Amino acid sequence: MGKTIQTALASFGMSGMVFHGPSLKANPNFNVHSILERTKNQSIKDYPQARIVRSFEELIHQSEVDLVIINTPDRFHYPMCKQALEAGKHVIVEKPFTQTVEQANELIQLAQKHNRLLSVYQNRRWDNDFLTVKKILNEGMLGRLVEFESHFDRYRNFIQEGTWKEAGDKRHGVLFNLGSHLLDQVVQLFGLPKSLTAHLDILRTSGEVNDYFDIRMQYPDFAAILKSSYLVREPGPRFSLHGMLGSFHKWGIDPQEELLKAGHLPNEAHWGTEPKAYWGQLNTEWNGLNIKGTIETLPGNYNSYYENIYDVLTNGAELAVKPEESRDVIQLLDYCLQSHEEKRTIFL
Repeated sequence: MGKTIQTALASFGMSGMVFHGPSLKANPNFNVHSILERTKNQSIKDYPQARIVRSFEELIHQSEVDLVIINTPDRFHYPMCKQALEAGKHVIVEKPFTQTVEQANELIQLAQKHNRLLSVYQNRRWDNDFLTVKKILNEGMLGRLVEFESHFDRYRNFIQEGTWKEAGDKRHGVLFNLGSHLLDQVVQLFGLPKSLTAHLDILRTSGEVNDYFDIRMQYPDFAAILKSSYLVREPGPRFSLHGMLGSFHKWGIDPQEELLKAGHLPNEAHWGTEPKAYWGQLNTEWNGLNIKGTIETLPGNYNSYYENIYDVLTNGAELAVKPEESRDVIQLLDYCLQSHEEKRTIFL
């Protein structure tokens, strides 16, 4: 058996309870050593072996801890990452990486200086629908792509009280929250665009932060359209792709988050699979044959992220989510803000 990575969680909110904690519990190569809860003891039920600490300083100065997960509100990502790296810890940070490109560059340089791992939790790279879209594109099933459209919609027609996500400046709201996922996915598929045009809005009554975006990323031969709204009661396709030979539509959303919320662990049998009713619809020409029907969705697996982290720390493997990639996403988010404010297309 290899080394067990002693891991500390910087908070025990939704991210720690639903995403990081279960993945760590399901992976025997990690141990949840300690959890920061400033006043409560909620984690004791699921992680009785973990030490509960009351301050971040106490968390990062434990000599036994190898890896610190910064899963706190966005505004704390930069200062807490900096403190953890300076304390000699490897660091995983929730998306969005930071609030500015300058902050991201400083953290990347600091991680290099201290020879520490730094990665951003872009778990939606392992969504089942995204993996399926990636395979369809890699195998050329649609011919030359002419349009790509991705949605991450919700229905919440009220302002949720008691959450930092509903208040703040222009770097809060759905753009930096869900937009971090959609932009990361597109850059993983196609690289950086030639240009970008974005429109943001606040649709809900009494809303303070953006809850709608429409982004158009222009590539040499096609456009990638990214949309999100909190006022979509009846969702359309999650992905719509059109090429010279055919089209692909995928409804529904990866089931992993709901399974995790219900208390399931990502090491269960048939994890990440979905019912046939949610499989995507393909209509194309493939090797001279006209094909129309459903395409089985590949299983999603958020635990792949942590499997890669372990391989990097113990075997020197290549990091799957590099901080430079997430820094580029912050730059694109900045361009979205600039495009909306100046009502113009931004050329990269």
